[in-house]
Parts: sequence; C-alpha cells; structure tokens
Amino acid sequence: MIKGAIFDADGTLLNSMPIWENLGELYLKSLGIEAKKGLGDVLFTMSMEQGAEYMIKEYHLELTAQQVMDGVNKEIEEYYAKRVPLKEGVRAFLEGFREQHIPMVVATTGDRKNLEAALNRLKVRNLFEGILTCTELETDKNKPDIYLTAALQMDCDPDEVLVFEDAYHAVRTAKKAGFLTVAVYDRANDRKLGKIWNTADVYLPEFDDFQAFWRRVTDEEN
Repeated sequence: MIKGAIFDADGTLLNSMPIWENLGELYLKSLGIEAKKGLGDVLFTMSMEQGAEYMIKEYHLELTAQQVMDGVNKEIEEYYAKRVPLKEGVRAFLEGFREQHIPMVVATTGDRKNLEAALNRLKVRNLFEGILTCTELETDKNKPDIYLTAALQMDCDPDEVLVFEDAYHAVRTAKKAGFLTVAVYDRANDRKLGKIWNTADVYLPEFDDFQAFWRRVTDEEN
C-alpha cells in the first residue's frame, strides 16, 4: 500500500534545468557581455569556482572569482524567486496525492532558500510535509540517506513510498534502498534515458493523468 511520496525538485517538480544550462550566458548578459556559443557545455564539467575563473580569463573580467560566484548566485536566486515554473501537469499530481491523503516530502540537492521561494510563489509549498536538502543532511543522492529520512518523517517504510526523480543515479539509489521509483523525463538526462527507463519501476514521459497513474501504481501492488 502506498503511504507516501518523495519528490526531487530540479528537473522533477520544477522546470529549472534551463537556468543551469544557460547560467554563464545569463550572468555575462547581466554584465552587458554576449557569451560565445557553447559556453554552457564548457562550464557543465566545472565547479562553480572553476567556471568563475574560466569566465574571468576568457571574457577579461576585472573581477575576483568570489565576485563572479556572488553574481552567478544572484542570478540563480532571482530565477527561483521570480521565474522558475512548475513542470506541466505537476500541480494536478500534487493535488491528486492530497486528495488521496498521501503525505509528500521534497528531497533536493539544491538550496533550501531558493526552493522555498519558488514553491511559495507557485503556491504549492503548503502541500508538502517538509523539505529535506542534501546539504543539511551532509549527504548526496548516491546514498539513500535523504530518502530514508523522508520516509521516516512520513512514518513509512521504503516499499510504501513513491520516489519521483529525473536523474539516473538518484533513481538507482532509491530503487536499491527499496523504494518504488518513478522516473520523470527531463531533457537534461537524455544521455542516460535507456538506463533510467530500465531501472525505474514506472517511467513518466510527462505528468499527464494522475488518475491513470494512481490506478497503475495501486494495481501493481495487487
């Protein structure tokens, strides 16, 4: 019997991956500088500090790495506070779980302040029992700690909880820990789509029909 649901934030609840793909470009634009094509691909493999140092050198910025990182973080904060949208169909799924009296928790690798700002603006924060972050728990999603903590918060066993994730490593971790996994499509994870498909208990190309989804996951229990 399903008694709880855990949702990842970026790429699952929120259509936020574009900010991460275009962050360097957006930051440079705020300085009045046009980014060279492919900047996002270059920065993708770098830490924030490495990315800051790269942009300083490549675009001749008369700034310190810390100043660049502060500027980048300001772009992120503004995006979450003012612009990031829910993924299409998410609201109906959240309301569907509420109607079924299923408690929900957010488990994220992201920043609590940014996420709280986004969920409050989108008027869905009140639907969740709580928000757990990997930073606060000193863990990551290669370990099941954040999912186990969320299940404990809802007073559920792992096999009673649906975990919604978009990234392969997170789906794999939750699955190995005994959770029922729901993989949500996000373009950022196209390279591992086959692995995601073959690992998850349920694959959702989109949040399109909660009642059909609910019938499916409850029928599979029987």
